[in-house]
Amino acid sequence: MKLDDDQLTEEGAEITAGGRILLLACGALAHEILAVKKANGWDHMDLTCLPAKLHLYPDRIPNAVAEAVEKHRQDYSDIFVVYADCGTGGLLQAKCAELGVGMVEGPHCYSFFEGNEAFAAHPDEITAFYLTDFLVKQFDAFVWKPMGLDRHPELRDMYFGNYTKLVYQAQTDNPLLDAKAEDCARRLGLDYERRFTGYGDLATTMARLR
Repeated sequence: MKLDDDQLTEEGAEITAGGRILLLACGALAHEILAVKKANGWDHMDLTCLPAKLHLYPDRIPNAVAEAVEKHRQDYSDIFVVYADCGTGGLLQAKCAELGVGMVEGPHCYSFFEGNEAFAAHPDEITAFYLTDFLVKQFDAFVWKPMGLDRHPELRDMYFGNYTKLVYQAQTDNPLLDAKAEDCARRLGLDYERRFTGYGDLATTMARLR
């Protein structure tokens, strides 16, 4: 199954009944989920993704998840939501509880990629701006252009004036992505830090679904 980075929709899943698990995920996590799934041979899991750009409208995530769960529920023995809270203020967790489906723990994907416990140990990082592999690849589409920085670079100080550094949470060792992430930091006027996190709690959570 091949999913384009900026066209990640619900069309990717092959629906098969009988003891299978559906991973209902944010499109920004598709490539990472597929990599973990392939590396471990978890062929009993199928993946379907909601558009990654829902992150720009977190209030829409709970209803979008609910619609997808109801659409696929009868075809799977279990559905697991691969979103963290993602800015929904607890509404997604409440919706998942109402629907009777599990979800990834954590406030957002930056936390579970680093490991929720490790992330929580750095409360002083409120001035850090985080990028994952996906967001480095899609920096212009998901950060630069939606914020209008391509047209009004003077807005940089308004958006990022209180940030001090950009932290690239690298899921893979890729020199090209490293260079691009460092360039993103330069464009935003921030210090640069790279951390290799791998898949963090995403991988351990998926392992528990076996």
